[in-house]
Amino acid sequence: MTTTSLHVNEAIKELIDAIGKENVLTEMRHRALRSASAAPFPVHQWKKHLPDVVVLPTSTEDVIHIVRIANKYHVPIVPRGGGVGLADGAVPLRHGIVIDMKRLNQIIEIDEENMCVTVQPGINLLELNRVVGELGWWHPDDPAGYIGSVVGGRLGAGGFSLIGAGYGHTRDLVISMEVVLPTGDVVRVGEGGGRKVRKSSVGFRLKDLFIGHQGTLGVVTEATLELFPKPEVEFPAFFAFKTFDDAYKTAYELGKSGLKTLSGVVMFDERKIDYLRRDDEAFIPLPEWVNSVVATICYGTEAEVSQARKVIFKICEGCDGTYLGREMSEGDWASRHDRYHIPFHGRRSDGQVVLLSWHCEDAAINYSELPMVMKKWHKIVDKYIAKYDGMFDNWGMFMYTNNAFKPWGDYLTEIDIGVNELMMTDEIWQDWLKMKQEIAEVVIEAGGSISSCHGGTRPGDEEVVCYQELAEGQYELMKKIKRMLDPNNIMNPGKYLLDNAYREEN
Repeated sequence: MTTTSLHVNEAIKELIDAIGKENVLTEMRHRALRSASAAPFPVHQWKKHLPDVVVLPTSTEDVIHIVRIANKYHVPIVPRGGGVGLADGAVPLRHGIVIDMKRLNQIIEIDEENMCVTVQPGINLLELNRVVGELGWWHPDDPAGYIGSVVGGRLGAGGFSLIGAGYGHTRDLVISMEVVLPTGDVVRVGEGGGRKVRKSSVGFRLKDLFIGHQGTLGVVTEATLELFPKPEVEFPAFFAFKTFDDAYKTAYELGKSGLKTLSGVVMFDERKIDYLRRDDEAFIPLPEWVNSVVATICYGTEAEVSQARKVIFKICEGCDGTYLGREMSEGDWASRHDRYHIPFHGRRSDGQVVLLSWHCEDAAINYSELPMVMKKWHKIVDKYIAKYDGMFDNWGMFMYTNNAFKPWGDYLTEIDIGVNELMMTDEIWQDWLKMKQEIAEVVIEAGGSISSCHGGTRPGDEEVVCYQELAEGQYELMKKIKRMLDPNNIMNPGKYLLDNAYREEN
């Protein structure tokens, strides 16, 4: 197992010489700040995940120096973007070096003729769209953590976009990337050799190796991304239903509609509606008869969206849905994008106000299996709520369309769990991992994927990912690729249990 190298002090000295003392931070405050992500666990074990040093590169050349020094001394490296990921991808499991990428935040080129933009990975999505928006363009990668997300983190996590049914997800919106490999070598990966080419039949699809790898295979230092014309119209419409079954059937009819402007459909289950009535930060005063909601979002030209509105209303009202109005629809759609700045939430189901951290399990589940998964997930969570009074709270489920460019197929299926971290003990932590494992095993039973957007690298998830979901040869191939590209296991060691690749070699 890789741990902090005995030569870390020598590595720090060389880092200072290579990129400057002002870009090499060893003070506790800097290290502690970058030892966690928006996923809140395990806070009670936080000292185990402190990096030895934080570095702040400002160029590809800086990153090359950092990686070569780390490789020389066998010091672990963890690339860090905005820190809003929910799969612990940016948490350093073996101490070492955290490469904070946020100073690599420049727009290198805006190519309006070819409708693409080349950026450094530390640029924030909000800032990117502010700049290109002034020119009439839009990069439609739209995560829930939009205001805190940066491009590099989106690539490393293989992120999900709320409007992926219309515009695709992160993987679909990157054209090519420059990557520093674990040896310090630099490669450009994309479609063939052209930096701005979208489709080629030349060579392997190596670009996909570096999307969703959670920092285990290299460091992205530049990316060329898709630009779209800024849409004339954004139209969210939320509909209330008496039962989840009615909402579930409505989502299917919307998927069959053929509407190209329909960029996303979201279902809220009964437990989510209950939570939204009592959450101090997202209180939504829905009538008591409401037990489920379907949210739709359209983007496009006024001519297209005006016609799509008619079809959406006909489908939803024909399935006994009630339009919740413009204020509710626009307000709640906006809140999909700005809640990561509130890491703690408050009111439990018993009415007591308690400081609770938000945890999200996010599987990809086919439409046909959603009712079964929903029922079994709630049963699992409720079992642990009953076991530990005041420790956990069930915040219900969302189900988002997950298929790129199409509003049908599988759904990002998330259950949200409130956790009282201040009560966390080692014993409860072990039961927490059991809860997560049971949730993950239901996903395997349903023929789904344990993570749609965050990555299956958290304890409790990753064992099921590696040994069950990826059991038919994929995990074995992942280990071979990891060992080939990263011979000294310096890139985010411990993630996806890839340390196993090096034990087997010996």
